[in-house]
Amino acid sequence: VQLVESGGGLVQAGASLRLSCAASGFPSEDYAIGWFRQAPGKERERVGAISWTGGNTDYADSVKGRFTISRDNAKNLAYLQMNNLQPEDTAIYYCAAHVGSNWNRMHAYEYTLWGQGTQVTVSS
Repeated sequence: VQLVESGGGLVQAGASLRLSCAASGFPSEDYAIGWFRQAPGKERERVGAISWTGGNTDYADSVKGRFTISRDNAKNLAYLQMNNLQPEDTAIYYCAAHVGSNWNRMHAYEYTLWGQGTQVTVSS
């Protein structure tokens, strides 16, 4: 049972990246997915979340309008599309999963399964 992120890298400001989160060992449609990020010296911040079927999403104000979360349960994949990246988006990005009645969990401790993270660096 694991989550594995991929797709991070080094880009210039204004560029786009798409991160992927691959779930294995469990049916992903049973889990809501959250994306988090952590910059050096800062607390882990929730970027957004997506419901079990993908019909609902929610985003932090700092990324609203620039980032989009989606999922493909047939492929056991979730995505974080990041557009117009800025230097302040530089962080390690994590996907996380939880099973529970409320899909839109706000805090890291509410998620039971985590990926290893992928580095996103945005240069100015």
